[in-house]
Amino acid sequence: MSFGAELQVERVRRQITLESIAEGTKVPTRHLRALEQDKFEQLPGGVFNKGIVRSYCRAVGLDEQVWLERFPTVAPPEPTPDWVAFAENVRRNRESVSARLGAKWLGAMFMVAILAAVCWLAWTYMLRPRLSEVPDAAVNHVAAAPADVAASGAKDSSR
Repeated sequence: MSFGAELQVERVRRQITLESIAEGTKVPTRHLRALEQDKFEQLPGGVFNKGIVRSYCRAVGLDEQVWLERFPTVAPPEPTPDWVAFAENVRRNRESVSARLGAKWLGAMFMVAILAAVCWLAWTYMLRPRLSEVPDAAVNHVAAAPADVAASGAKDSSR
């Protein structure tokens, strides 16, 4: 009998449904079904496969260690990663990220330049003419103020 079939027999013998295992372990039912049908290529791979076997055994009440020791003998070996292709993909990704980052900085500098130009235009054509008119009126008002203050101070001291 196959690995998955033995798991299924034990589960059925204990009257446990795949749905209850999936609910208790948070492992999708499709992965549990693939495990019972020995379709290991449909499992997510890597350490996840062992985690699925471990969770299944706990939910059914089987000895995890026994089943985990048997699992690598029946599951096809994981393909070795192509590290050269992986490194090349990482390099290409970093180049594209740095190019996008450069474009973002260029855009930010352009926005700062536009903001500086708008501020300069506002200062030159709107604020400076108004400020140049204000001192004349302010000087007349300030010049008149000390005399008024002195006169009001004299009235206060006579009381």
